[in-house]
Amino acid sequence: MSGNTFGTLFAVTNFGESHGPAIGCVIDGCPPGMALSEADIQGDLDRRRPGTSRHVTQRNEPDAVQILSGVYEGKTTGTPIALLIQNTDQRSKDYGQIAQQFRPGHADFTYFKKYGIRDPRGGGRSSARLTAPMVAAGAVAKKWLFEKYGTVFRGCMVEIGEKVIPFENWTYVPNNPFFAPKADVSDLEAYMDALRKAGDSCGARIRVTASKVPVGLGEPLFDKMDAEIAYAMMGINAVKGVEIGAGFASVSQRGTTHGDSITPSGFVTNNAGGTLGGITSGQDLEVSIAIKPTSSIISPRQSIDVNNQAVEVITKGRHDPCVGIRATPIAEAMLALVVMEHALRNRAQNGDVHRSRRYADDGGTSSEAEGPQSSFL
Repeated sequence: MSGNTFGTLFAVTNFGESHGPAIGCVIDGCPPGMALSEADIQGDLDRRRPGTSRHVTQRNEPDAVQILSGVYEGKTTGTPIALLIQNTDQRSKDYGQIAQQFRPGHADFTYFKKYGIRDPRGGGRSSARLTAPMVAAGAVAKKWLFEKYGTVFRGCMVEIGEKVIPFENWTYVPNNPFFAPKADVSDLEAYMDALRKAGDSCGARIRVTASKVPVGLGEPLFDKMDAEIAYAMMGINAVKGVEIGAGFASVSQRGTTHGDSITPSGFVTNNAGGTLGGITSGQDLEVSIAIKPTSSIISPRQSIDVNNQAVEVITKGRHDPCVGIRATPIAEAMLALVVMEHALRNRAQNGDVHRSRRYADDGGTSSEAEGPQSSFL
């Protein structure tokens, strides 16, 4: 395995480089008979794509997806689905100065030491541009899971730099460039304008959830649902931390608080984040990820070149001052890919288990409120 394929039953092989002619993926294992078109995928790509506000890279890529295979007369055939996204706005000359240098905090150094060669244009294979094919694959998984179980994936930014973003309502998330769950984001805009003017960058914290998740997904001991989620999220560029449910707050909680009480109507709280023993409980999956500051900044920093000589690195070009701004649809996609993989595994292993053991036996209806979960027993 070369590390470019995610999943087993729903396997997504990612290919391309930031400044190559195209990027894309091949999805192997999508069930047949699902209606699928480019329009079903394009919406999530548009949410992730660059150039959508002054607060992100101004690289202007339409990220228009093409379905090359695996769909006939508008429906999936069960054969590999090839998705292609053309690169149309590369400016490789911006990277001429750093072709022989290593940016602090970037993968330049490790790629060169591992392979003895690297593509410096936009980071090559290490670029966050390679998250676009995963968002496309995630859109396919989202559609199947929604049609099969009513599963819905949502995400938002809850912190940017040292600014904590209070949660007001999910309805605000699509109305601002930060995916922030609040009405007024003028303070975030001012913060980012000052950061860009200072030639610096910052990190972010993203929350992503999945509601109406079937009970019983996850494969103990080592393919637990939460373990697989952590693996997927750490595969996203710049992610340095993952929390499930209460996460590190669990350290200061007492057992009387952390253990989620169960009533005939469902769970009362969700400190576990939707998994118990690595198996989904039917509650919302709750995940948070920490994203580090962008490595490519114009402020001078100390580093070395390929000859081990000391240099001062200044990164010019078009870069996100906070890569976390566009990370929400990426995190949603990776969570969807994990749930999709385990839904197919569970169907293969436990397809004959009586439906009364499943969540949403009432047709998948449940509350999306931040309170007690609906009945699943």
